[in-house]
Amino acid sequence: MQTLVEQARAFRDRVREQRDEFRRLAAGQSPQALFITCSDSRVIPALITQAKPGELFELRNAGHIVPPYHPARISGEAATIEYAVEVLGVRDVVVCGHSHCGAVGALARVENLDRLPAVRRWLAAAHPGRTRSGGVRSGGDQGVSPYAASDDPALRDAVQRHVLAQLDKLRRYPQVARRHACGLLRLHGWFYEVDTGAVWEHREGTWRPL
Repeated sequence: MQTLVEQARAFRDRVREQRDEFRRLAAGQSPQALFITCSDSRVIPALITQAKPGELFELRNAGHIVPPYHPARISGEAATIEYAVEVLGVRDVVVCGHSHCGAVGALARVENLDRLPAVRRWLAAAHPGRTRSGGVRSGGDQGVSPYAASDDPALRDAVQRHVLAQLDKLRRYPQVARRHACGLLRLHGWFYEVDTGAVWEHREGTWRPL
């Protein structure tokens, strides 16, 4: 923790040297995109995109999950999406999954999450399925699960399918659907490789390197 404290102090000193730029940021924000990604400490949106302060509006949670839209449900994710689209007027939304994702791995392997009941309930919302005692079941009676078991430690295919599932749910948010239909909002699916730094984007029905 002491290292982080020292780095925070050093950052404060750099801000003082760039006072005009940070005063401009204090006056308001106009980010280019809403970036939805995982809470994983290895995934740093500003590092991946080389974004400057004020360029990204971020939504992070375990497994980069977009909960199904429900107007009566209290949701920090829904509030963040609504604010980004309606108030900030972002023109792009990126859902970025990553390799070696623990959350998607738990879904793919139907891991025992008895000691993590909150995590189990949260991950159950990732795909129309059912929870069961001792683990998470992600398929159920809603069709084929995108979280097929895999021996690949990077979980590449499972994470990429997971990203597309979150984009599908995002399209059902009324403010997203409205602006997307008018051509005012673009949606992007990304996959970030932790061990190489490569980023892949889903375009024209397939995953292509940026």
